[in-house]
Amino acid sequence: MKAEHVLIIRFSALGDVAMTVPVVYSLAYTYPETRFTVLSRPFARPFFENLAPNVFFMEADVKGEYHGIHGLNKLYRRLIAKNFTAVADLHDVLRSKYLLMRFQLGGYKNARIDKHREGKRKLCAPKNKVKKQQPTSFENYQDVFEKIGYPIQPYFASLFGKEKGPISQLSSIIGKKAPGKKWIGIAPFAAHKGKIYPIEKMETVIANLNEAYPDCRIFFFGGGKTEMAKMDEWCERYHTCTNASKNLHGLSEELILMSHLDVMVSMDSGNMHLASLVNCPVVSIWGATHPYCGFMGWNQKSDDCVQIDLDCRPCSVYGNKPCLRGDYACLNNITPQQIVDKVASHLV
Repeated sequence: MKAEHVLIIRFSALGDVAMTVPVVYSLAYTYPETRFTVLSRPFARPFFENLAPNVFFMEADVKGEYHGIHGLNKLYRRLIAKNFTAVADLHDVLRSKYLLMRFQLGGYKNARIDKHREGKRKLCAPKNKVKKQQPTSFENYQDVFEKIGYPIQPYFASLFGKEKGPISQLSSIIGKKAPGKKWIGIAPFAAHKGKIYPIEKMETVIANLNEAYPDCRIFFFGGGKTEMAKMDEWCERYHTCTNASKNLHGLSEELILMSHLDVMVSMDSGNMHLASLVNCPVVSIWGATHPYCGFMGWNQKSDDCVQIDLDCRPCSVYGNKPCLRGDYACLNNITPQQIVDKVASHLV
């Protein structure tokens, strides 16, 4: 009998791929005799390469080597050599649909994600909203595996198990965390304006935390020249601050540091999900988007969400639409003190 080997397809952005981790781990735990191979973009390798003995990672540059129909056909030929017995499409976009179609024609057991697009459309409609919690990405992923015969219960706690990440591997600028000391992470940026707390207000958050907790270290996470410049500016201004992303070498090291934080402050962004994967509490800030869309971080608490009620919220699943009011009140009306108070609750 052919050994069971499941192909899991999920390209997309960092946060979406990160949300597959608890589900893939639970699969590996529940079905230790089954092999699971995750097909994703190269950046995702640190999530999976040491996740479980029966989890494997396969990278595909779908914008380069495997671009277009010719590239996807080349990728498919590479995939069928792996002797998969089932295929799970956790993405449901043109690339993954095409690959799934090829596997379907080959008679492979398969299923694709239901993203509940209609429910999200009603939730984000400009008029007559239906403000109803949509199934989470984790639930949607689980449903795919149940369809192909792999029902699971979630077992995941952290990428580092019951431990913290090996902080001795990080730059001496990070150093060791002394007993009783508190560390805060702040990831102040996101891909779209509708998800970014105003920078001047975020600086007030930083200034208030710096004053209230002078012995507490604050680490910044982010990327891009403009973001780096702003975080460097804050580090010069506030003695408790360190630009972690500037001093660390990639995703693996950032995950190690996040595992030692007492709390992370993040937008509805990839960093919320990274911190969640190492069992770090997240004070998440929501503007144009909403937890009802199903993208809350793994095991995060709704009480730690900072948001205000507006008739127009949410206006967007991904935060990429222009503000209907023109003033981004969803973010501007959140006070810095609201955020500071949530952070303080994790520092007692």
